[in-house]
Amino acid sequence: MSAEKLPIAVLQTQRMGDLILTYPLLLWLARRYPGHPVTVVAEPDFAAPLAPLSPPADYWPLARGGELARREHALVVNLSIRPEAARLAGLIPAETTLGPVADAAGVVRVAGDWQLYRASVVGNNRHNRFHWAELNALDLIPVRDMAATAWPEPRGGRPDRSKVGVFVGASERDKRPSAAFAGALCRELARRGLLPVLLGGPGEVALGAEAARHAGIPVCDLCGKLGLMELAVLGQELSLLVTPDTGPMHLAAWTGLRTLNISIGPVSAYETGPYQPGHFVLRPRMSCRGCWGCVRERPFCRERLDAARVAYVASRLARGEADRLAGAVVPGYELLATGRDDLGLYGLTPLCRKELPDAREALGAFWRAQFGWLLGAFDAAEPRTALAVLAAAHPRLLAALSRGLAVLGARLARQARQGDVPDAGFAAAFAPVVRPLAGFVERLLQNADGDRASRLRALALLERTASLVSRS
Repeated sequence: MSAEKLPIAVLQTQRMGDLILTYPLLLWLARRYPGHPVTVVAEPDFAAPLAPLSPPADYWPLARGGELARREHALVVNLSIRPEAARLAGLIPAETTLGPVADAAGVVRVAGDWQLYRASVVGNNRHNRFHWAELNALDLIPVRDMAATAWPEPRGGRPDRSKVGVFVGASERDKRPSAAFAGALCRELARRGLLPVLLGGPGEVALGAEAARHAGIPVCDLCGKLGLMELAVLGQELSLLVTPDTGPMHLAAWTGLRTLNISIGPVSAYETGPYQPGHFVLRPRMSCRGCWGCVRERPFCRERLDAARVAYVASRLARGEADRLAGAVVPGYELLATGRDDLGLYGLTPLCRKELPDAREALGAFWRAQFGWLLGAFDAAEPRTALAVLAAAHPRLLAALSRGLAVLGARLARQARQGDVPDAGFAAAFAPVVRPLAGFVERLLQNADGDRASRLRALALLERTASLVSRS
């Protein structure tokens, strides 16, 4: 009789969308660690109704988490930012622990290179191109395993299926369009022969009613009337969900309902867009898009949405005519499709392709490839190729990158001589072109209190990057 395999614990005590973005990890864990029972510590308000849609796992509330400390585990993965989760991660005996972990003195350190990378892009995500679902897993799951996962295409729209969901809420006000826009969108969808259905949670009842008033036509308003499983069931009748970046968007994508994600406010579609291939993202053509937090007096990215243009895109998708959107123009916005890149990881493809990538996208592609190489997920050919594209399209940016790396090296050398550990403002002092590496080094040194090993590693990461850039 074979010995019982040690269990795995995943701590995910954040919001609904974060929990659903943990499902791919659970799927990969079941394949990578067959036979190991998995327990997920999560908020019961989300975990309980969604459990039938989850990969196999037992769901426990955080209040019961202490019981996990009674048994040795093969693996503990903490994907939460809550202090209670870090304390629990430190209490559970395990062969491997990843993510924020509190020691007996209450000091929290991040275990795992990719978990540390994820921490480094908090407030510093301008050039991050890794999706959260993949960052959850990269410390454990090889890229080839992720690439081998065949995600089913979302249900295509059909001429005989005319209902389109319009989700009005989001976790933050700045992440959702206005009620006036939602109402105008409903009106424009109806003008195109579609049946808009307003959707939202209990907190969006008033918002849904306001949107219905702005529509000026009879609209089915289901805000606050459906539970999560009821929403998933309703999705089987919809041809499309038009939605900001929110938990129900991830629920729709996971259950196969095609989504048109209106990606506005402090959110990056690269990080938290619909994860499965075959969905669509509409994001502003603004230099500050994908920000961590708006620094302007108001979020201008919300104000330029044209309901008629969005309804045109939505109507094509709802009728199964996505192929007719190539070259579609929404003034001030860019339409992209979710898919997989050459490595099999999440990617966004513009429907209006440019001859050369813009500077921000080229730089983001380089840093993605570079960190993939530095942290052992990719081979060296990836950053070399990305750097060649950057050099050809934006040679001045390449020169700025080289100068920025030299400044970073000088700063690290000075701090090493003085025995200083970077403070929370270290990375922000550098130009955005080099800030991804500065942010990772900041977290790396803080995580190890600036000990000798962490300083040597920081310098090694810098040297590998500078050497690659100098040869381009």
